[in-house]
Amino acid sequence: MDDVKEEIKSRLAVEDVVGQYVELKRAGRNLKGHSPWGVDKTPSFMVSPEKGIWHDFSANKGGDIFSFVMAVEGIDFKEALEKLANQAGVDLSKYRGGDQAVNKKKLRAKEALQLATKYYQACLVRNKPVCEYVFYKRNLNRGTVQEFKIGYSPREGKALVTALKKRGFTEQELDAAGLLNRFKSDLFKDRMMVPFIDTTGNVIGFTARIISQGEPKYLNTPETLLFNKSRFIFGLYNAKESIRRNGYVVIVEGNMDVISSHQAGVKEAVATSGTAMTEQHLKILSKLTTDIRLAYDGDAAGIKATERAIMMAGDLGLDLTVISDYHGAKDPDELIQKDPKLWQSAVNSRIPAVDWLLNKYEETLDLSSAPGKRKYSDVALKLLSYVKDEVERATYEAKVAKKLGIEVEILREKGDRLERKLAAKPKKYLKKPKTDLKSDTLTKLENSLLALKIFGGVTKTKIPLEIPEDDAKLAELELVFNQEHSIANDIDLEKEAAELLARYHSEATKQQIQILTAKLADLDDSDEEYELVLRQIRDLQNQSK
Repeated sequence: MDDVKEEIKSRLAVEDVVGQYVELKRAGRNLKGHSPWGVDKTPSFMVSPEKGIWHDFSANKGGDIFSFVMAVEGIDFKEALEKLANQAGVDLSKYRGGDQAVNKKKLRAKEALQLATKYYQACLVRNKPVCEYVFYKRNLNRGTVQEFKIGYSPREGKALVTALKKRGFTEQELDAAGLLNRFKSDLFKDRMMVPFIDTTGNVIGFTARIISQGEPKYLNTPETLLFNKSRFIFGLYNAKESIRRNGYVVIVEGNMDVISSHQAGVKEAVATSGTAMTEQHLKILSKLTTDIRLAYDGDAAGIKATERAIMMAGDLGLDLTVISDYHGAKDPDELIQKDPKLWQSAVNSRIPAVDWLLNKYEETLDLSSAPGKRKYSDVALKLLSYVKDEVERATYEAKVAKKLGIEVEILREKGDRLERKLAAKPKKYLKKPKTDLKSDTLTKLENSLLALKIFGGVTKTKIPLEIPEDDAKLAELELVFNQEHSIANDIDLEKEAAELLARYHSEATKQQIQILTAKLADLDDSDEEYELVLRQIRDLQNQSK
């Protein structure tokens, strides 16, 4: 793997890769620009062409071209490797030691899907009634049709199969691409075809809407070697630049909502195609933004979907809001057809997800009755258990207590009882708290201390951190030192290191307490280890005072 990484790095300059996303200007030997994550007011993003690395001082991120593409695109290393290899003209198959047969199947599936997309696009252009449906009934313009590569699958049972077999594809290859039904003819017939495009721009499947009469209304590609619905986010390839630039994402229910939204100018819209939102979906989006705006229906399904989203978002530190004012329309697509400006207004006037849900429960429950109050307090407390911020949770507790006409202490007592009841359940049903993520503050302090230790010549202050062996990391630390610690000659580096080290120990203690607290939650108070862990937490708390 190191060989292929070095080959790609030798062909792609870091400034060229970064320059596709950030406007860079010369600053001495380095290049400078604004953070692609929009968190700085003055340029704080540095690139060192000489070292082949970058560092964003405002977002506290850095590394080589691979880490940059992973962070800015919100993709994993494998996807970044494929994207950069494609840019560099490097054939990854020469470096892969895995299952060559599987890799060949994937490659052929991609080729078949790419050709199928072009075939469907050509069929759309040649069919006047279908063009009228797409351009007039669906109200899509030519630019949108081209952007989303929309096409049409003919009614003939084996039109696509015949066309692709002429291009050398076997029936088995077309089946592996998800293009055939169980009778080995075309899966999609007489449908408006919208490709599923992954984050690197490859077609991995289709969603297809029936043109005339028939069921199902929408038909999606089944799970294949390329398409996994629990990970795929429709429209993300088209939306990611706007999400990164504007700092938020809009999650709608339908694929047509996404397409209409992009045409209306709200290009931050995506959808979880053909499946409920998963934690994996949110993790992918959280790499691009923490501002998640849900555009769900206010029906029972929409309420449940929002509930699940709140439960998952709490662990990921996301800011979850709901877009609800559709001005009488049933969904974003219908609202956009009415007036695109109303949709933009709705996106901007969202409300916190917890507030939206509490309002929905207030509408459906009789809060003048004792049973209604009991049910409302049950769902409210369940909801608030996923609100991590103490101040935010206390605010909601006061709001709920006022709505019920009770003292907030009574509500909290009930909450404590519910927590004890949950804790009494078998441990296999409890969700293990996430404690393995290092805080941004701790990472930044580590970088600064290592920079002072390696490049600042600090020796009196004993910095208990191992010097990394990775060349890219060392180059990044040199950039940190030059930017933050060597601006003026009269800086007392030893004093600066001592102050940073004190803050580092304090932050490390906080994180250790969080880890031990999570461990404590997994133990019964009758366990011997319970008292030991509790004592460790108290000792650390005393040290930090």
